[in-house]
Amino acid sequence: MARGLPSSAQLRARRWDVLVLGSALPGLAAAVRMAMGGLRVLVAEEDATARTSDLLREPFFLPGGPVVEGCLRALGLPLIERRSLKTDELAYQVLLPEARLDVGSVSLTADELVAWGLAKPDRAGELFRGLAEAGRAEGEGLLETDLVKRGALRLGLGQAASPNARGLPRDVGEAEGDLARFFEAQWRVLAGGTGSKPAPEALARLLGASLAGGARFDEPGTTLRSLLRRRLESLHGEIRTLGCPFGMVELGEAPGIARIGPNDAWLGRALVLNAPMHRLAEAMRGWNQDVPRLLKAEAPTHRRLAIHLRTTQKSIPEPLAARAILWEGDDETPVEIAQYPSGQGSRFAELVLARKVPWAASDADEAARMLEAVESLIPYEEGQAKLGPLAPRPLWDDDTARSEPPDGSGWPEAVELRTPGRQAVFQIPRPEVGPLGVEGELLLGWRAGDAIREGLR
Repeated sequence: MARGLPSSAQLRARRWDVLVLGSALPGLAAAVRMAMGGLRVLVAEEDATARTSDLLREPFFLPGGPVVEGCLRALGLPLIERRSLKTDELAYQVLLPEARLDVGSVSLTADELVAWGLAKPDRAGELFRGLAEAGRAEGEGLLETDLVKRGALRLGLGQAASPNARGLPRDVGEAEGDLARFFEAQWRVLAGGTGSKPAPEALARLLGASLAGGARFDEPGTTLRSLLRRRLESLHGEIRTLGCPFGMVELGEAPGIARIGPNDAWLGRALVLNAPMHRLAEAMRGWNQDVPRLLKAEAPTHRRLAIHLRTTQKSIPEPLAARAILWEGDDETPVEIAQYPSGQGSRFAELVLARKVPWAASDADEAARMLEAVESLIPYEEGQAKLGPLAPRPLWDDDTARSEPPDGSGWPEAVELRTPGRQAVFQIPRPEVGPLGVEGELLLGWRAGDAIREGLR
């Protein structure tokens, strides 16, 4: 990291306690926790990312139950806003070539497996009772364990699990045929679109959490991200858009960025990197800036592409749930189908379709493939649906970027906040908790925010 700034930039340096570079969900949650502790926090968001609809960035599935509720309480969301999050017995549907199954409460899901011939009644009940108990135990472990070793700022996610934690039930892990595909379709989506199989503990939580039902916001325009942004601003935290090149700098003991063009600096007592390291490095190379060694990371192999479709309510089949996972076969990746209430009135629905695509794939081509995949489910007629513009591709603040870690990696292994050799620069290691889905991202933000805040006392 370069030391010192041009004299003109020094005169216009702006300072906060913490500068968060990037707007991915964990860093946004961390910013809220730090602001709750009285720190002045700035979240710097790339302009292309800021222009992307919140619906396209919203997690596909919010589990019902105590983990999400506990995180929202810890982030200080007012009760009236938490009450806008409604929990349904039905979490989502899994749509396979040979079966269309509702997933939700234990009895509902077990009855579905029996009806579609994927399990006998006795086995189905036992299977999902065991999975629900394993998921509940892993969830208790996540909430009860002190995830941060404060002195070393090391997150011990899952290392001191609940004494009742049991990992993945054997009959789930050893499932075969259509039953195995039923489970795989779920974890491929819930684990953040990765093709790598999560560790057994993460699988138990992912698959077990859905058996407590699904949560959703019933007000048009209300999303998890919008609530966190409002919460941060209510605490006098700031969110600013970055639309110009920048370099990483350090003035005295204050790390931050120097904007090229405006010729000013945004500095903090701490700098939190909340964007993919490789994307940051590539952007800085393109701007002919020095790239700090701490940004060395593997290139993403794929990304999550989401598209927005507005359609009429009558074009959506009544049996289709508000959340659905469509998996056409082993040679394809699952498609997420999420419905949201429309600000245009009750006649309309906002649909978000998303799937994992290769990093270099064409957005237009992949969007056409997704639309073709769901046409058999939603046979809308001409004039009944309107495709929104494709989201701009961010240079660095890119929370769609994904990589393929080895099978079984990530949680419950510990993850580091520190970056090599820099005392006041931290990273939000989002990929490390990817196997836990949105619960992992919220927990990571909560615990990381507390650890960084404590380190700045």
